Amino acid sequence: MARLYLFILSFAEASFFPIPPDVMLIPMCLAKPKQAWNLALIATIASVLGGMLGYVIGVYGLTIVEPMIQSLGYGDYFQLALSWFTTWGFWAVFVAGFSPIPYKIFTIAAGAMAMNFPLFVLASFIGRGLRIFLVALLVKVFGEQIDRVIKRYANVLGWAVVVVFILAVLIHQFSN
Repeated sequence: MARLYLFILSFAEASFFPIPPDVMLIPMCLAKPKQAWNLALIATIASVLGGMLGYVIGVYGLTIVEPMIQSLGYGDYFQLALSWFTTWGFWAVFVAGFSPIPYKIFTIAAGAMAMNFPLFVLASFIGRGLRIFLVALLVKVFGEQIDRVIKRYANVLGWAVVVVFILAVLIHQFSN
Protein backbone atom coordinates (compact mmCIF):
# COMPACT_ATOMS: atom_id res chain seq x y z
CA MET A 1 0.00 0.00 0.00
CA ALA A 2 2.89 2.37 0.77
CA ARG A 3 4.12 2.04 -2.83
CA LEU A 4 0.74 3.16 -4.08
CA TYR A 5 0.90 6.21 -1.81
CA LEU A 6 4.42 6.96 -3.08
CA PHE A 7 3.12 6.71 -6.64
CA ILE A 8 0.15 9.01 -5.92
CA LEU A 9 2.30 11.58 -4.10
CA SER A 10 4.95 11.59 -6.85
CA PHE A 11 2.27 11.94 -9.52
CA ALA A 12 0.42 14.73 -7.73
CA GLU A 13 3.57 16.71 -6.87
CA ALA A 14 4.57 16.90 -10.52
CA SER A 15 1.36 18.57 -11.60
CA PHE A 16 -0.41 20.30 -8.70
CA PHE A 17 0.58 19.19 -5.16
CA PRO A 18 3.26 21.09 -3.17
CA ILE A 19 4.88 18.23 -1.20
CA PRO A 20 7.82 16.44 -2.90
CA PRO A 21 8.03 12.63 -3.02
CA ASP A 22 11.21 12.71 -0.89
CA VAL A 23 9.08 12.86 2.28
CA MET A 24 7.94 9.31 1.54
CA LEU A 25 10.85 8.02 -0.53
CA ILE A 26 13.52 8.64 2.12
CA PRO A 27 11.80 6.79 4.99
CA MET A 28 10.77 3.98 2.66
CA CYS A 29 14.36 3.56 1.42
CA LEU A 30 15.61 3.66 5.01
CA ALA A 31 13.14 0.95 6.00
CA LYS A 32 13.91 -1.27 2.99
CA PRO A 33 17.29 -0.33 1.45
CA LYS A 34 17.25 -3.37 -0.87
CA GLN A 35 14.14 -1.92 -2.52
CA ALA A 36 15.55 1.60 -2.97
CA TRP A 37 15.95 1.30 -6.76
CA ASN A 38 12.45 -0.11 -7.18
CA LEU A 39 11.01 2.69 -5.03
CA ALA A 40 12.97 5.32 -6.98
CA LEU A 41 11.67 3.88 -10.25
CA ILE A 42 8.07 4.02 -8.98
CA ALA A 43 8.54 7.66 -7.91
CA THR A 44 10.24 8.57 -11.21
CA ILE A 45 7.58 7.02 -13.43
CA ALA A 46 4.77 8.56 -11.36
CA SER A 47 6.48 11.95 -11.42
CA VAL A 48 6.88 11.88 -15.21
CA LEU A 49 3.24 10.82 -15.62
CA GLY A 50 2.22 13.65 -13.29
CA GLY A 51 4.38 15.99 -15.37
CA MET A 52 2.44 14.89 -18.43
CA LEU A 53 -0.77 15.87 -16.64
CA GLY A 54 0.83 19.25 -15.86
CA TYR A 55 1.65 19.61 -19.56
CA VAL A 56 -1.98 18.89 -20.48
CA ILE A 57 -3.11 21.44 -17.88
CA GLY A 58 -0.81 23.99 -19.55
CA VAL A 59 -2.24 23.23 -22.98
CA TYR A 60 -5.94 23.17 -22.10
CA GLY A 61 -6.43 24.76 -18.70
CA LEU A 62 -3.95 27.61 -18.34
CA THR A 63 -6.63 30.27 -18.01
CA ILE A 64 -8.15 28.30 -15.13
CA VAL A 65 -4.95 27.47 -13.24
CA GLU A 66 -2.93 30.65 -13.76
CA PRO A 67 -4.83 32.56 -11.03
CA MET A 68 -4.17 29.63 -8.67
CA ILE A 69 -0.47 29.69 -9.59
CA GLN A 70 -0.40 33.37 -8.66
CA SER A 71 -2.33 32.91 -5.42
CA LEU A 72 -0.03 30.09 -4.27
CA GLY A 73 2.98 32.37 -4.68
CA TYR A 74 4.39 30.62 -7.74
CA GLY A 75 3.80 33.53 -10.12
CA ASP A 76 7.46 34.53 -10.31
CA TYR A 77 8.48 30.92 -10.93
CA PHE A 78 5.89 30.65 -13.68
CA GLN A 79 7.19 33.78 -15.43
CA LEU A 80 10.73 32.41 -15.07
CA ALA A 81 9.60 29.12 -16.59
CA LEU A 82 8.01 30.87 -19.56
CA SER A 83 11.14 32.91 -20.21
CA TRP A 84 13.39 29.86 -19.89
CA PHE A 85 11.34 27.97 -22.46
CA THR A 86 11.93 30.66 -25.03
CA THR A 87 15.67 30.13 -24.72
CA TRP A 88 16.32 26.63 -23.39
CA GLY A 89 13.23 24.41 -23.77
CA PHE A 90 14.51 20.89 -23.02
CA TRP A 91 17.13 22.13 -20.56
CA ALA A 92 14.59 24.21 -18.66
CA VAL A 93 12.53 21.10 -17.95
CA PHE A 94 15.63 19.06 -17.13
CA VAL A 95 16.91 21.62 -14.61
CA ALA A 96 13.46 22.09 -13.06
CA GLY A 97 13.11 18.33 -12.73
CA PHE A 98 16.38 18.10 -10.83
CA SER A 99 16.35 21.31 -8.82
CA PRO A 100 14.20 22.72 -6.00
CA ILE A 101 12.42 24.94 -8.53
CA PRO A 102 8.77 23.80 -8.44
CA TYR A 103 8.71 21.21 -11.24
CA LYS A 104 4.93 21.46 -11.55
CA ILE A 105 5.25 25.07 -12.70
CA PHE A 106 7.56 24.00 -15.52
CA THR A 107 5.28 21.15 -16.57
CA ILE A 108 2.37 23.57 -16.91
CA ALA A 109 4.58 26.15 -18.66
CA ALA A 110 5.82 23.47 -21.09
CA GLY A 111 2.25 22.80 -22.13
CA ALA A 112 1.41 26.50 -22.31
CA MET A 113 4.42 27.06 -24.57
CA ALA A 114 3.58 23.98 -26.68
CA MET A 115 7.00 22.43 -26.08
CA ASN A 116 7.74 19.37 -28.19
CA PHE A 117 6.01 16.66 -26.14
CA PRO A 118 8.51 13.80 -26.66
CA LEU A 119 11.37 16.16 -25.69
CA PHE A 120 9.38 17.25 -22.64
CA VAL A 121 8.91 13.63 -21.56
CA LEU A 122 12.60 12.85 -22.14
CA ALA A 123 13.78 15.92 -20.19
CA SER A 124 11.33 15.09 -17.39
CA PHE A 125 12.43 11.47 -17.21
CA ILE A 126 16.13 12.36 -17.10
CA GLY A 127 15.80 15.31 -14.71
CA ARG A 128 13.35 13.71 -12.30
CA GLY A 129 15.03 10.33 -12.57
CA LEU A 130 18.46 11.72 -11.72
CA ARG A 131 17.09 13.61 -8.74
CA ILE A 132 14.98 10.77 -7.35
CA PHE A 133 17.60 8.08 -7.93
CA LEU A 134 20.26 10.33 -6.37
CA VAL A 135 18.13 10.61 -3.22
CA ALA A 136 17.68 6.80 -3.17
CA LEU A 137 21.42 6.27 -3.71
CA LEU A 138 22.37 8.65 -0.92
CA VAL A 139 19.94 6.97 1.48
CA LYS A 140 21.14 3.52 0.45
CA VAL A 141 24.81 4.42 0.91
CA PHE A 142 24.67 6.68 3.97
CA GLY A 143 21.51 5.55 5.73
CA GLU A 144 19.90 7.70 8.40
CA GLN A 145 22.80 10.16 8.49
CA ILE A 146 21.95 11.41 5.01
CA ASP A 147 18.32 12.01 5.96
CA ARG A 148 19.35 14.95 8.15
CA VAL A 149 21.76 16.25 5.49
CA ILE A 150 19.14 16.05 2.72
CA LYS A 151 16.56 17.84 4.85
CA ARG A 152 19.04 20.54 5.76
CA TYR A 153 20.90 21.08 2.46
CA ALA A 154 18.61 19.85 -0.33
CA ASN A 155 17.61 23.34 -1.45
CA VAL A 156 21.20 24.59 -1.36
CA LEU A 157 22.40 21.67 -3.47
CA GLY A 158 19.48 22.05 -5.88
CA TRP A 159 20.10 25.76 -6.34
CA ALA A 160 23.80 25.04 -6.86
CA VAL A 161 22.80 22.84 -9.82
CA VAL A 162 20.73 25.70 -11.24
CA VAL A 163 23.64 28.15 -10.87
CA VAL A 164 26.08 25.73 -12.51
CA PHE A 165 23.65 25.23 -15.39
CA ILE A 166 23.20 28.97 -15.92
CA LEU A 167 26.97 29.53 -15.77
CA ALA A 168 27.52 26.75 -18.31
CA VAL A 169 24.97 28.32 -20.66
CA LEU A 170 26.53 31.76 -20.28
CA ILE A 171 30.05 30.41 -20.88
CA HIS A 172 28.79 28.56 -23.95
CA GLN A 173 27.08 31.69 -25.32
CA PHE A 174 30.09 33.93 -24.77
CA SER A 175 32.54 31.41 -26.23
CA ASN A 176 30.70 31.36 -29.58
